Amino acid sequence: MAEEHSGKTTLIDTHCHLDMPQFDDDREEVIARARDAGFEALITVGSDLAGSKKALDLAARHDFIYAAVGVHPHDAKDFSDETCHDLAAWAKDPKVVAIGETGLDYHYDHSPRDVQREVFRKQLLIAKETGLPVIVHSREATDDTMAILAESGISKGVLHCFSGDLKTAGRAIERGLFISLAGPVTFRKSSLLREVAKFVPDDYLLIETDAPYLTPEPRRGKRNEPVFLAETARFVAGLREISFEDAARITTLNAKRLFGIGSIPDQAEITYQIRDSLYLNITNRCSNACSFCVKFRSDFVKGHRLKLSHEPTEEEIMREIGDPARFREVVFCGYGEPLQRLEAVKHIARRVKDRGGRVRINTNGQANLIHNRDILPELSGIVDRISVSLDAQDEETYDRICRPAYKNAYAGVLRFIAGAKEYIPDVQVTVVKMEGVDVEKCGRIAAELGVAFRIRTLDAVG
Repeated sequence: MAEEHSGKTTLIDTHCHLDMPQFDDDREEVIARARDAGFEALITVGSDLAGSKKALDLAARHDFIYAAVGVHPHDAKDFSDETCHDLAAWAKDPKVVAIGETGLDYHYDHSPRDVQREVFRKQLLIAKETGLPVIVHSREATDDTMAILAESGISKGVLHCFSGDLKTAGRAIERGLFISLAGPVTFRKSSLLREVAKFVPDDYLLIETDAPYLTPEPRRGKRNEPVFLAETARFVAGLREISFEDAARITTLNAKRLFGIGSIPDQAEITYQIRDSLYLNITNRCSNACSFCVKFRSDFVKGHRLKLSHEPTEEEIMREIGDPARFREVVFCGYGEPLQRLEAVKHIARRVKDRGGRVRINTNGQANLIHNRDILPELSGIVDRISVSLDAQDEETYDRICRPAYKNAYAGVLRFIAGAKEYIPDVQVTVVKMEGVDVEKCGRIAAELGVAFRIRTLDAVG
């Protein structure tokens, strides 16, 4: 999960079993292929004591390999006090980044269900005591899995090789757990899993191989190995209508956040690319404090850090843009309301247009209130598209959801949208689909204003 450049793909495989006998003949070659392909890390996951010990040994020998130690529900029947002691001791190793895989498997029932539940609880206690995330296996055991996680107070972990439905994914995310997708999402009959892949918010998405198992299409039928992770990343990107690089960057960041490996960018990005558009992050100031805004829960959008330490100068922004004609459009967006910096927007937009680029502004529609004048004529000829966040069907709902700094802001937004048609060729209003928002009524308001209408999914940015 990372970026594709110069013919190499930088990835993190968050779940593989390099200890398994399927790799005995060429284990070092498999590892070398991953390193040569630019993998930033591999997490090899134990499923019993012997496998956990081998995972530790592999992590000790390879700087980019990390280990998870645990006992799979299939082997819960063999769990003992000594096993618990060994796992707790191994968890202190700096190369151990998770407890697992553990959990419940009611499909095969290789261990009695009451024993599985007891062993699951014991491993969750180790995770809680060590502060490590837990890697959870759950098959045909959703209710018991979620109940035990809740009673244990566990909210740091991942449902690995997720095979559940949208409801289960939602329950896990509400607990703060990540959802990890493996090869099955690429299989032709995995329609429900593909819906999950579209649904999971950026901040909760991981991918994995589960190698040597679950080889993704089009390599299905072969033994799986870490380098095949790119196939899953590419497929998930297509489902989410983002680029491979976007999906890779998002999931790499999430792997680092959850497992505490690698370095996370500490400098905000002034420009960031999503698909084939370039977004400009020129301010974090905003006249709204929207309850759904991503900046209140994360410094990142699509894997890009956007929390600015300072507002960039116009020259800094232009240097970051480079040749604007390379992009489908250059979008003023970022973490704040770009028209807070009206003069900068005007100057940069004019320069982008002069160099053959197209300009879009994503705005909350309050610029006239912010600057105490009609600013729309000043955008004529330099802005190709404008997308205005309507976000509610009436003033009461708008004030509750968006918490504007100005009185009568909703009426001001409606006037802004109506006026924008006179000066900007393409005007669109958007609404976030969430509780309390009458999407159909918002659509009728857009139609009455004579502008295009788009429904945004909560957590969908860009």
